[in-house]
Amino acid sequence: MKELLEKLESGALSAIDGAKTMDDLEKIRLQYLGKKGELTQILKGLGKLSKEERPVVGSFANEVREKVQGKLEEKIVNLKESVYEAQMEDEYLDVTLDAGKLRVGHRHPLLKTKEELEDLFVEMGFTVVDGPEIESVANNFDALNSPKNHPSRDKSDTFYIDDKTLLRTHTSPMQIRAMKEYGAPLRIVSSGRVFRFDDVDDTHSPMFHQFEGLVVDKGVSLANLIDTLNVFVKEMFGDDMQIRYRPHNFPFTEPSTEVDVTCLVCHGEGCPACNHTGWSMELLGAGVVHPNVLRNCGIDPDVYSGFAFGMGIDRIAMVKYGITDIRLMFENDDRFLSQF
Repeated sequence: MKELLEKLESGALSAIDGAKTMDDLEKIRLQYLGKKGELTQILKGLGKLSKEERPVVGSFANEVREKVQGKLEEKIVNLKESVYEAQMEDEYLDVTLDAGKLRVGHRHPLLKTKEELEDLFVEMGFTVVDGPEIESVANNFDALNSPKNHPSRDKSDTFYIDDKTLLRTHTSPMQIRAMKEYGAPLRIVSSGRVFRFDDVDDTHSPMFHQFEGLVVDKGVSLANLIDTLNVFVKEMFGDDMQIRYRPHNFPFTEPSTEVDVTCLVCHGEGCPACNHTGWSMELLGAGVVHPNVLRNCGIDPDVYSGFAFGMGIDRIAMVKYGITDIRLMFENDDRFLSQF
């Protein structure tokens, strides 16, 4: 039996020396030292030895086990070091090399404007809500008192997914969702991307960003709307900005108005940037919430009233930063973004 153990030791040590990978070592360990390995099989024969031979052979078997186990551990350490050295050589990185001048990015004017709007209205007591870009026709048009023959409902103006679903044309469906979920009183703003077949000039885009607000409570009037918008314009653009309200028509508000502000370049004196009118482009639309809209959302218009307003974030950014072409904000041109 001692000869068998010596033969096992010699074979195991030789195999370990020739191992190239960790998998090879694991196979060797199982072959010689595993529960069903060669050493275990040899030791099963100890019972056939005399009482005098058993401790001698048992002691020798333990020596063989320790030698093989020690050789395995030594080989494992050597292999790990070899793998590490090879990895370091393959993945070598000279940290002393000159990385060159780092370029620092700039915040996009659209994102900056959106956050400024949200912060401003949050300070005025509004809550920011969010909603899906894929909307139902019911929320996007029907609940907002939009008649079946309204031009905006035509397939030439709106991106329909099917007869009941579309890409929202405005963020107003969030007003419907909020009124249905929270009821009245309510004071919210919402923002996000909207989609329309609209690229008639360099101030329009088929995809743009809107920001809308809604207040519903007892005794809310047009005077509250005008005061809110006056505060907004002064805070956003400066105290010297003048505001002009023009009558308009929206199916979801009555009365309705469009809002203009004085030109940021000439401050109302007239210049080429404003076609010598002294006024910038239309800034937003607003009005007193139509009773039908309140009624469609389960709110009694005889008890509650409200006002709503909506504006293009892109247009606000264009006015604020003097951008003349809306497409510049979607082209990711570093020369344009670096200005902000």
